[in-house]
Amino acid sequence: MNQPHSWLGARLSRRSLVAAAGAGLAAPWTLGHAQGKIAGGKPISLVVSYPPGGGADLMARTLAPKLEAALGQPVVVENKAGASGQLAAGHVARAVADGSTLLLDASSFAVNPALFPKLPYDTATAFTPLAVLATFPNVLVCTPGFEANSVKDVIRLAKAKPINYASSGNGSAQHLAGALFEQRAGVGLVHVPYRGGGPAMNDVMAGQVPLFFANVASSLGHIRAGKLRPLAVTSVLRARSLPDVPTMAEAGVAGYEVLEWNPILAPAGLPADVKATLVAAIRRALDDAEVLGRIRQLGGDVFADASQQSAGKFIAAQQAQWAKVIKERNITTG
Repeated sequence: MNQPHSWLGARLSRRSLVAAAGAGLAAPWTLGHAQGKIAGGKPISLVVSYPPGGGADLMARTLAPKLEAALGQPVVVENKAGASGQLAAGHVARAVADGSTLLLDASSFAVNPALFPKLPYDTATAFTPLAVLATFPNVLVCTPGFEANSVKDVIRLAKAKPINYASSGNGSAQHLAGALFEQRAGVGLVHVPYRGGGPAMNDVMAGQVPLFFANVASSLGHIRAGKLRPLAVTSVLRARSLPDVPTMAEAGVAGYEVLEWNPILAPAGLPADVKATLVAAIRRALDDAEVLGRIRQLGGDVFADASQQSAGKFIAAQQAQWAKVIKERNITTG
Protein backbone atom coordinates (compact mmCIF):
# COMPACT_ATOMS: atom_id res chain seq x y z
CA MET A 1 0.00 0.00 0.00
CA ASN A 2 1.30 3.45 -0.90
CA GLN A 3 2.22 5.94 1.77
CA PRO A 4 -0.88 7.99 2.75
CA HIS A 5 -1.02 11.50 1.33
CA SER A 6 -0.89 14.30 3.91
CA TRP A 7 -1.29 16.95 1.17
CA LEU A 8 0.82 19.86 2.37
CA GLY A 9 0.20 19.11 6.06
CA ALA A 10 3.44 17.15 6.33
CA ARG A 11 5.45 19.81 4.54
CA LEU A 12 4.01 23.06 5.81
CA SER A 13 4.54 24.15 9.37
CA ARG A 14 1.68 25.82 11.16
CA ARG A 15 3.57 29.08 10.81
CA SER A 16 3.66 28.75 7.05
CA LEU A 17 -0.04 27.86 6.99
CA VAL A 18 -0.83 31.07 8.85
CA ALA A 19 1.26 32.97 6.31
CA ALA A 20 -0.60 31.29 3.48
CA ALA A 21 -3.91 32.24 5.04
CA GLY A 22 -2.71 35.83 5.32
CA ALA A 23 -1.80 35.85 1.67
CA GLY A 24 -5.25 34.52 0.87
CA LEU A 25 -6.84 37.45 2.69
CA ALA A 26 -4.90 39.83 0.50
CA ALA A 27 -6.37 38.27 -2.64
CA PRO A 28 -9.63 39.69 -4.04
CA TRP A 29 -12.72 37.63 -3.28
CA THR A 30 -15.08 36.67 -6.09
CA LEU A 31 -18.41 36.75 -4.28
CA GLY A 32 -21.95 36.09 -5.40
CA HIS A 33 -23.15 39.65 -4.90
CA ALA A 34 -20.32 40.87 -7.12
CA GLN A 35 -21.21 38.62 -10.06
CA GLY A 36 -24.92 37.95 -9.60
CA LYS A 37 -26.69 35.67 -7.21
CA ILE A 38 -26.28 31.88 -7.21
CA ALA A 39 -29.35 30.28 -8.86
CA GLY A 40 -31.07 33.65 -9.08
CA GLY A 41 -30.67 34.32 -5.37
CA LYS A 42 -32.88 31.51 -4.07
CA PRO A 43 -31.87 29.89 -0.73
CA ILE A 44 -28.90 27.56 -0.92
CA SER A 45 -29.49 24.18 0.73
CA LEU A 46 -26.45 22.87 2.62
CA VAL A 47 -27.34 19.19 2.93
CA VAL A 48 -25.63 17.43 5.85
CA SER A 49 -25.19 13.66 5.70
CA TYR A 50 -25.48 13.09 9.45
CA PRO A 51 -27.98 13.98 12.23
CA PRO A 52 -28.10 17.24 14.20
CA GLY A 53 -25.50 17.50 16.95
CA GLY A 54 -22.72 15.56 15.22
CA GLY A 55 -19.42 16.91 13.96
CA ALA A 56 -20.60 17.45 10.37
CA ASP A 57 -23.74 19.23 11.58
CA LEU A 58 -21.73 21.50 13.88
CA MET A 59 -19.46 22.43 10.98
CA ALA A 60 -22.46 23.16 8.75
CA ARG A 61 -24.22 25.35 11.31
CA THR A 62 -21.02 27.25 12.06
CA LEU A 63 -20.26 27.79 8.38
CA ALA A 64 -23.76 28.58 7.05
CA PRO A 65 -24.15 32.15 8.37
CA LYS A 66 -20.66 33.03 7.14
CA LEU A 67 -21.46 31.68 3.67
CA GLU A 68 -24.74 33.59 3.74
CA ALA A 69 -22.89 36.83 4.49
CA ALA A 70 -20.29 36.19 1.79
CA LEU A 71 -22.80 35.25 -0.91
CA GLY A 72 -25.53 37.73 0.02
CA GLN A 73 -28.29 35.12 -0.05
CA PRO A 74 -29.81 32.62 2.42
CA VAL A 75 -27.99 29.37 3.26
CA VAL A 76 -30.17 26.76 4.96
CA VAL A 77 -28.80 23.64 6.73
CA GLU A 78 -30.78 20.50 5.90
CA ASN A 79 -30.01 17.19 7.64
CA LYS A 80 -30.58 14.04 5.56
CA ALA A 81 -29.06 11.33 7.74
CA GLY A 82 -29.03 7.65 6.93
CA ALA A 83 -27.18 4.82 5.16
CA SER A 84 -23.73 6.11 6.17
CA GLY A 85 -24.24 9.33 4.25
CA GLN A 86 -25.70 7.75 1.11
CA LEU A 87 -29.13 9.41 1.42
CA ALA A 88 -27.70 12.92 1.49
CA ALA A 89 -25.12 12.22 -1.21
CA GLY A 90 -27.72 10.66 -3.49
CA HIS A 91 -30.03 13.64 -3.01
CA VAL A 92 -27.31 16.12 -3.99
CA ALA A 93 -26.08 13.99 -6.88
CA ARG A 94 -29.58 14.17 -8.41
CA ALA A 95 -30.01 17.91 -7.80
CA VAL A 96 -29.81 20.62 -10.45
CA ALA A 97 -26.18 21.74 -10.87
CA ASP A 98 -26.82 25.44 -10.32
CA GLY A 99 -25.10 25.83 -6.95
CA SER A 100 -28.30 25.88 -4.90
CA THR A 101 -27.83 22.37 -3.46
CA LEU A 102 -24.54 21.47 -1.75
CA LEU A 103 -23.40 18.45 0.24
CA LEU A 104 -21.49 18.75 3.51
CA ASP A 105 -20.27 15.24 4.25
CA ALA A 106 -17.70 13.43 6.36
CA SER A 107 -14.69 11.26 5.55
CA SER A 108 -17.09 8.34 5.05
CA PHE A 109 -17.68 9.86 1.60
CA ALA A 110 -14.31 8.39 0.52
CA VAL A 111 -14.85 5.08 2.33
CA ASN A 112 -18.35 4.20 1.12
CA PRO A 113 -17.42 3.21 -2.47
CA ALA A 114 -15.29 0.35 -1.11
CA LEU A 115 -17.71 -0.67 1.66
CA PHE A 116 -20.92 -0.59 -0.39
CA PRO A 117 -20.71 -2.21 -3.84
CA LYS A 118 -23.95 -0.63 -5.08
CA LEU A 119 -24.15 3.07 -4.24
CA PRO A 120 -27.01 5.13 -5.72
CA TYR A 121 -24.41 7.37 -7.40
CA ASP A 122 -20.88 7.22 -8.82
CA THR A 123 -18.62 8.97 -6.33
CA ALA A 124 -16.00 9.70 -9.00
CA THR A 125 -18.34 11.35 -11.52
CA ALA A 126 -21.50 12.55 -9.75
CA PHE A 127 -20.00 15.48 -7.84
CA THR A 128 -17.96 18.66 -8.19
CA PRO A 129 -15.59 18.93 -5.19
CA LEU A 130 -15.52 22.47 -3.83
CA ALA A 131 -13.52 22.29 -0.62
CA VAL A 132 -12.25 20.29 2.30
CA LEU A 133 -13.11 22.39 5.32
CA ALA A 134 -10.93 20.88 8.02
CA THR A 135 -9.06 17.76 9.08
CA PHE A 136 -9.38 16.11 12.49
CA PRO A 137 -6.97 13.51 13.88
CA ASN A 138 -7.96 10.64 16.11
CA VAL A 139 -6.00 9.60 19.16
CA LEU A 140 -5.15 6.07 20.23
CA VAL A 141 -6.25 5.82 23.86
CA CYS A 142 -6.19 3.00 26.36
CA THR A 143 -7.71 2.04 29.67
CA PRO A 144 -5.69 3.86 32.38
CA GLY A 145 -4.62 0.57 33.97
CA PHE A 146 -3.54 -1.07 30.70
CA GLU A 147 0.03 -2.38 30.89
CA ALA A 148 1.22 -0.62 27.73
CA ASN A 149 2.77 2.79 28.33
CA SER A 150 3.58 3.52 24.69
CA VAL A 151 2.75 2.46 21.15
CA LYS A 152 5.93 0.37 21.13
CA ASP A 153 4.55 -1.49 24.16
CA VAL A 154 1.27 -2.09 22.32
CA ILE A 155 3.17 -3.53 19.34
CA ARG A 156 5.27 -5.76 21.60
CA LEU A 157 2.21 -7.06 23.44
CA ALA A 158 0.19 -7.55 20.25
CA LYS A 159 2.96 -9.59 18.66
CA ALA A 160 2.78 -11.95 21.61
CA LYS A 161 -1.03 -12.06 21.72
CA PRO A 162 -3.65 -10.07 19.72
CA ILE A 163 -5.15 -7.17 21.68
CA ASN A 164 -8.80 -6.11 21.54
CA TYR A 165 -9.74 -2.65 20.30
CA ALA A 166 -13.16 -1.05 20.28
CA SER A 167 -14.85 0.89 17.49
CA SER A 168 -18.18 2.55 16.79
CA GLY A 169 -19.06 -0.18 14.30
CA ASN A 170 -17.93 -2.21 11.30
CA GLY A 171 -16.43 0.02 8.62
CA SER A 172 -16.28 3.04 10.96
CA ALA A 173 -13.36 5.46 11.10
CA GLN A 174 -12.12 3.75 14.28
CA HIS A 175 -12.32 0.33 12.65
CA LEU A 176 -10.31 1.54 9.66
CA ALA A 177 -7.77 3.25 11.93
CA GLY A 178 -7.20 -0.06 13.70
CA ALA A 179 -6.93 -1.97 10.42
CA LEU A 180 -4.32 0.46 9.10
CA PHE A 181 -2.45 0.20 12.41
CA GLU A 182 -2.33 -3.59 12.06
CA GLN A 183 -1.00 -3.22 8.54
CA ARG A 184 1.62 -0.56 9.28
CA ALA A 185 2.78 -2.02 12.63
CA GLY A 186 2.71 -5.63 11.45
CA VAL A 187 0.56 -6.87 14.34
CA GLY A 188 -2.81 -8.52 14.89
CA LEU A 189 -5.61 -6.80 16.80
CA VAL A 190 -9.10 -8.07 17.55
CA HIS A 191 -11.84 -5.70 16.42
CA VAL A 192 -14.74 -5.28 18.87
CA PRO A 193 -17.52 -3.26 17.17
CA TYR A 194 -20.09 -1.29 19.17
CA ARG A 195 -23.25 0.56 18.18
CA GLY A 196 -21.72 4.01 18.36
CA GLY A 197 -18.61 5.69 19.68
CA GLY A 198 -20.10 6.54 23.10
CA PRO A 199 -20.68 2.95 24.23
CA ALA A 200 -17.28 1.94 22.86
CA MET A 201 -15.46 4.66 24.77
CA ASN A 202 -17.43 3.90 27.95
CA ASP A 203 -16.28 0.27 27.88
CA VAL A 204 -12.66 1.32 27.31
CA MET A 205 -12.85 3.63 30.34
CA ALA A 206 -14.40 0.75 32.33
CA GLY A 207 -11.58 -1.60 31.32
CA GLN A 208 -13.73 -3.97 29.25
CA VAL A 209 -11.65 -3.33 26.10
CA PRO A 210 -8.15 -1.85 26.35
CA LEU A 211 -7.77 0.20 23.14
CA PHE A 212 -9.80 2.72 21.12
CA PHE A 213 -8.98 5.12 18.28
CA ALA A 214 -11.02 8.01 19.67
CA ASN A 215 -12.14 11.32 18.26
CA VAL A 216 -9.98 14.00 19.89
CA ALA A 217 -12.87 16.34 20.70
CA SER A 218 -15.04 13.67 22.34
CA SER A 219 -12.19 12.09 24.29
CA LEU A 220 -10.29 15.18 25.43
CA GLY A 221 -12.29 15.72 28.63
CA HIS A 222 -11.86 12.07 29.62
CA ILE A 223 -8.12 12.26 28.88
CA ARG A 224 -7.73 15.35 31.07
CA ALA A 225 -9.78 13.67 33.81
CA GLY A 226 -7.47 10.64 33.76
CA LYS A 227 -10.21 8.27 32.56
CA LEU A 228 -8.36 7.57 29.31
CA ARG A 229 -4.63 7.53 28.61
CA PRO A 230 -3.43 8.83 25.21
CA LEU A 231 -0.67 6.94 23.39
CA ALA A 232 -0.44 8.67 19.99
CA VAL A 233 -2.38 10.91 17.62
CA THR A 234 -3.11 9.72 14.09
CA SER A 235 -1.98 12.85 12.21
CA VAL A 236 1.48 13.70 10.88
CA LEU A 237 1.57 16.78 13.13
CA ARG A 238 0.84 16.81 16.84
CA ALA A 239 -2.66 17.91 17.83
CA ARG A 240 -2.98 21.45 19.23
CA SER A 241 -5.09 20.18 22.11
CA LEU A 242 -2.67 17.33 22.94
CA PRO A 243 0.77 18.87 22.37
CA ASP A 244 2.59 16.35 24.58
CA VAL A 245 1.17 13.29 22.79
CA PRO A 246 3.41 11.95 19.99
CA THR A 247 2.28 11.24 16.47
CA MET A 248 2.22 7.63 15.27
CA ALA A 249 5.39 8.28 13.28
CA GLU A 250 7.11 9.65 16.38
CA ALA A 251 5.86 6.63 18.32
CA GLY A 252 7.45 4.23 15.83
CA VAL A 253 4.74 3.50 13.22
CA ALA A 254 5.96 4.97 9.93
CA GLY A 255 3.60 5.95 7.12
CA TYR A 256 0.53 6.10 9.34
CA GLU A 257 -2.02 8.87 9.00
CA VAL A 258 -5.76 8.72 9.69
CA LEU A 259 -7.82 11.90 9.45
CA GLU A 260 -11.48 12.62 9.67
CA TRP A 261 -12.53 15.52 7.45
CA ASN A 262 -15.51 17.40 6.06
CA PRO A 263 -15.84 18.09 2.33
CA ILE A 264 -18.32 20.33 0.53
CA LEU A 265 -19.43 19.09 -2.88
CA ALA A 266 -21.87 20.20 -5.56
CA PRO A 267 -23.53 18.09 -8.25
CA ALA A 268 -21.47 17.30 -11.35
CA GLY A 269 -21.75 19.80 -14.18
CA LEU A 270 -21.54 22.91 -11.99
CA PRO A 271 -20.63 25.94 -14.17
CA ALA A 272 -17.06 27.15 -13.64
CA ASP A 273 -18.10 30.67 -12.60
CA VAL A 274 -20.54 29.32 -10.00
CA LYS A 275 -17.85 27.01 -8.65
CA ALA A 276 -15.39 29.92 -8.37
CA THR A 277 -17.95 32.01 -6.50
CA LEU A 278 -18.75 29.22 -4.05
CA VAL A 279 -15.09 28.35 -3.41
CA ALA A 280 -14.28 32.02 -2.77
CA ALA A 281 -17.15 32.26 -0.27
CA ILE A 282 -16.04 29.08 1.49
CA ARG A 283 -12.47 30.40 1.73
CA ARG A 284 -13.75 33.62 3.24
CA ALA A 285 -15.86 31.71 5.75
CA LEU A 286 -12.88 29.58 6.80
CA ASP A 287 -10.90 32.75 7.52
CA ASP A 288 -13.53 33.89 10.01
CA ALA A 289 -12.31 33.80 13.61
CA GLU A 290 -15.48 32.10 14.88
CA VAL A 291 -15.22 29.29 12.31
CA LEU A 292 -11.51 28.82 12.99
CA GLY A 293 -12.17 28.74 16.72
CA ARG A 294 -14.87 26.10 16.34
CA ILE A 295 -12.60 23.90 14.23
CA ARG A 296 -9.83 24.11 16.81
CA GLN A 297 -12.32 23.49 19.62
CA LEU A 298 -13.20 20.25 17.85
CA GLY A 299 -9.51 19.30 17.76
CA GLY A 300 -8.87 20.06 14.10
CA ASP A 301 -7.19 22.43 11.69
CA VAL A 302 -8.42 24.08 8.52
CA PHE A 303 -7.45 22.21 5.36
CA ALA A 304 -3.77 22.83 4.63
CA ASP A 305 -4.35 24.12 1.09
CA ALA A 306 -6.05 27.47 1.63
CA SER A 307 -6.67 27.81 -2.12
CA GLN A 308 -8.69 24.54 -2.11
CA GLN A 309 -7.14 23.67 -5.49
CA SER A 310 -6.04 20.26 -4.18
CA ALA A 311 -9.36 19.41 -2.47
CA GLY A 312 -10.44 17.06 -5.25
CA LYS A 313 -7.06 15.32 -5.32
CA PHE A 314 -7.15 14.90 -1.54
CA ILE A 315 -10.59 13.27 -1.69
CA ALA A 316 -9.51 10.95 -4.52
CA ALA A 317 -6.33 9.97 -2.63
CA GLN A 318 -8.33 9.19 0.51
CA GLN A 319 -10.72 7.06 -1.52
CA ALA A 320 -7.83 5.10 -3.07
CA GLN A 321 -6.10 4.62 0.30
CA TRP A 322 -9.15 3.24 2.09
CA ALA A 323 -10.25 1.09 -0.86
CA LYS A 324 -6.91 -0.70 -0.63
CA VAL A 325 -7.09 -1.13 3.15
CA ILE A 326 -10.69 -2.39 3.00
CA LYS A 327 -9.85 -4.90 0.28
CA GLU A 328 -6.63 -6.15 1.88
CA ARG A 329 -8.17 -6.45 5.36
CA ASN A 330 -11.47 -7.85 4.03
CA ILE A 331 -13.52 -5.26 5.90
CA THR A 332 -17.29 -5.35 5.56
CA THR A 333 -20.22 -3.61 7.23
CA GLY A 334 -21.69 -6.95 8.36
